Amino acid sequence: MARTAPKVERLAEDGEALTDALQEVLTVAEEKGTVTWSDVSDEMTSGEWGRLIESGLLIDADGEGFVVEDPDGVREALDESDAVPEEEDDDGGWTTWDKLAGLATLGMFAGYSLNSVRNAIGGVLDIALGPLADILPFYVVILVLAVITGANSTILQDNLMDMSGMEQHQEKMQDIQERRKKAKERDDQEALDRLEEEQMEMMGDQLGMFKKQFRPMVWIMVINIPIFLWLYWMVFGPGLTLEAPVAVFPIYGEVEAWRQGVVGPMQAWIVWYFLCSLSFTQIIRKALNVQTSPGAG
Repeated sequence: MARTAPKVERLAEDGEALTDALQEVLTVAEEKGTVTWSDVSDEMTSGEWGRLIESGLLIDADGEGFVVEDPDGVREALDESDAVPEEEDDDGGWTTWDKLAGLATLGMFAGYSLNSVRNAIGGVLDIALGPLADILPFYVVILVLAVITGANSTILQDNLMDMSGMEQHQEKMQDIQERRKKAKERDDQEALDRLEEEQMEMMGDQLGMFKKQFRPMVWIMVINIPIFLWLYWMVFGPGLTLEAPVAVFPIYGEVEAWRQGVVGPMQAWIVWYFLCSLSFTQIIRKALNVQTSPGAG
């Protein structure tokens, strides 16, 4: 048990699917004496089977299959693992601070339609950003802020988004589809019913996964929306005169005012902001080797 428990704990840390696979292997091995891949292939992935062998809990029985090393120790460790209640997180991992940030974000969205909110946020941020606008051309100010918002988005996504959980979820979905296909080929209705139940459980997990993915977006918007509203306030409020310095856009040419439309109804200032933000965000992600989607890296 002394050597078995840490091995089971490491499997549990890698996900509930592995402890479920270990439980299935233990059950089959107790019934038949040994267990082979064909005995459990409908209940787990080949990767999970390989992980059990790699862990040393499943050992070769002289070519006649595999046996569970120290089955009593494995059973005891699994029971202890099940006895620790997992925290049910109905909020998808959201803390009180996350919820407060979400409420603040909703309030700041009003700044796009309410002048009073936009002027309040713009006026406060102008204390810090106003001196920057006094010493730099406005197009450079937009570029600097685009870099700041791009870096903020990338770093928060990297730190708050659980890519491994998303990858595991996708792997499970793919595995269920493969097992469903095999069950259809052999006309195994019992296996199909069991897989349908698993799919229903996975649909519930998808909602929790969506909440976890949206969590970093809340903190990104808490920082980025005020910056964007300050730019809006500068262009449409008292911060910037209509006769802004002439800028030269690639392909388009000279722009005489930041409110001038350059891409349909999209005005010069917002087009320049998005061009800078998209470009520098990609550069920052590459430079920091940040993964922002499952399977990327």
